[in-house]
Amino acid sequence: MRKRSRNRLWLLLPYVLFLGVLPAANRVAPTVLGLPFLFFWMLVATLATPPAVWLARRGDRARGRGGERA
Repeated sequence: MRKRSRNRLWLLLPYVLFLGVLPAANRVAPTVLGLPFLFFWMLVATLATPPAVWLARRGDRARGRGGERA
């Protein structure tokens, strides 16, 4: 696999966290920090999305395909 493709794999992390693992995380019984497990899982997935996108962008910029700055 090329380096470019590996950088873009970071963009699959939110998809896997939100949809791929949802059937396994869809339960209420265990609570984490006072939240039902599903809510806690969605919170973790939401907080993990920006770093994953940043890592993919950083990899693209390092290879010279970062686009224009705003």
